[in-house]
Amino acid sequence: MKTWMYGVAGLALLSLAGCGESEAVSQNEPAGTETAAADTANDTGNVTIADAEAFLEATEAELAEFNEYASRVFWVYSNFITEDTEYLVSRVSAEGTEMAVRMAVGTAPFAELELPLDLRRKMTNLTAGITLPAPSEGNGAQELAVLTTRMSSAYSTGTIEIDDTETTLNELEVLMGTERDPEFLSTIWNDWRAAIQPEQMAQDYADMVEIANAGARELGFSDLAEMWLSNYDMPADEMEAEVERLWGQVEPLYEQLHCAVRSELSAEYGADVQPETGMIRADLLGNMWAQGWGPIRDIAGVEGGGESYDLTQLLVDADYNAYDMVEAGERFYTSLGLDPLPDTFWDRSLIVRPEDRTVVCHASAWNIDSRGDIRIKMCTNVNAEDFRTVHHELGHNYYQRAYQHQDTLFQTGAHDGFHEAIGDFVALSVTPEYLVQIDLLDESAVPDESADLSLLMDLALDKIAFLPFAVMMDQWRWRVFRGEITPEDYNTAWWELRNQYQGVYPPVERPANAFDPGAKYHIANNVPYLRYFLSYILQFQFQQAACEMAGWEGPLHRCTVYGNEEVGARFNEMMEMGASQPWPDALEAFTGTREMDGSAIIAYFQPLMTHLEEENADRDCGW
Repeated sequence: MKTWMYGVAGLALLSLAGCGESEAVSQNEPAGTETAAADTANDTGNVTIADAEAFLEATEAELAEFNEYASRVFWVYSNFITEDTEYLVSRVSAEGTEMAVRMAVGTAPFAELELPLDLRRKMTNLTAGITLPAPSEGNGAQELAVLTTRMSSAYSTGTIEIDDTETTLNELEVLMGTERDPEFLSTIWNDWRAAIQPEQMAQDYADMVEIANAGARELGFSDLAEMWLSNYDMPADEMEAEVERLWGQVEPLYEQLHCAVRSELSAEYGADVQPETGMIRADLLGNMWAQGWGPIRDIAGVEGGGESYDLTQLLVDADYNAYDMVEAGERFYTSLGLDPLPDTFWDRSLIVRPEDRTVVCHASAWNIDSRGDIRIKMCTNVNAEDFRTVHHELGHNYYQRAYQHQDTLFQTGAHDGFHEAIGDFVALSVTPEYLVQIDLLDESAVPDESADLSLLMDLALDKIAFLPFAVMMDQWRWRVFRGEITPEDYNTAWWELRNQYQGVYPPVERPANAFDPGAKYHIANNVPYLRYFLSYILQFQFQQAACEMAGWEGPLHRCTVYGNEEVGARFNEMMEMGASQPWPDALEAFTGTREMDGSAIIAYFQPLMTHLEEENADRDCGW
């Protein structure tokens, strides 16, 4: 999954979420701001709405200044990973955490005051939106910064040796998708998990949880799990139940996919490598984390019909380079009536991996100053996956630009799933019809309806396979934060959840010092993952609503909204709202509905669901 960077805002303090690198927020306040906030925090009686307005005005001014400062520090770190930039990131992270906690504590005098909805919403964002809070007393913020920076760097700099050559994670990801030797796959799968300094990272993670939980309790939450789940305009326990409801809607499709893929893997490798029943061996699924199975479509894809084109080859034949890929993505958004990207985007983005230094290659979209300095950072390759990823990342940038007129505390998505869903919704329009319209595919080469099952299966291997992984990632963290999973059981519990939700198992016995959660970017870098699950639910809702709006009459999976300015206007209306209204209002602005609903996924994949049920009729599905 790709991540973006809100600015460092869209609530720098609230998330550096977007940052995808680590938590960062800070001080660096304008003169007088800290005094004003502190004075308000110390006065717990006789506060008025005017006092609340003054507090929020000062807070947002401080945030706006800090966001740009921290964004630039993180940008430099991500593009030049050295001991010096690690120091700078650690320092700004500590400063920011201290600032975030101070601001959150500063909301306490207004807790019982009846406020206008917009002011109350800002207060809630300040208290619930911090990803990793530290206690206001002691050195918690500095300790947290050291821990998170060390984990991030261990992940970003990890390599393994293959044939006397140091191999990066980027290269390993390619090998996981292309190699078909089970023994080799098992080796690189295991070696990557040993390359992240697992013992140190596990200890750092446990120490981080202890500090962050103390910070969450100081802000009035029982633990960090409750704090993370309180960002969705409903009580935390209701949101957790909502996640399980949504998963329940799509789980039957995943179970059919799992059953079919397991059968094909067993036929490919033999029952001694992959049994015909039970769980699937994780390293055989074409991905380092078994979160997306697209690379094994040559094994598990649906035969008959099939795509009559290879998008990667089309891009190569058209002499596309990395910059051409990004320009194509931009043209999609401008076809909807949105403005072109600014010149600074092209001057300042990192689009090709540099050869002279170590960078964070994980694709991300950045909003540096909340005034139009938007960028992407991506080591772009000319292939089908990166073509779709470019469309996705630019979705973040267009969202960031759309809500930049909102107050600082509202400069983010309606909830964090919206940010991911917007880019993925656009990527769903990368259909054969779209490729014809942009002159990549000849109309005569558009697959007919006989290829639909193949096309849907290819997409399901990416999209549907991902859903249980996205659910279990934060299920593990919520339980860790609550103390239900203790450090000595980190890895065992991780695999219990992967068994339960995904039906996968490790290819080799896990050693006592393993910390397999840390081998995933979003754990090592403390990026909440629920957003990705919600985004997959929402993107198909967006697709269904947009295609109805466009008057599309064919199968939902063949619809592209490229060139439809009516859809673009409604789309932009939702994006411009940012987080200024509860997310059901934003959802309604574009789709006409106020509830997240997984049924759009089932509708999109219904032909495949029917096919898989027929194919699996005599198989022992489940695990």
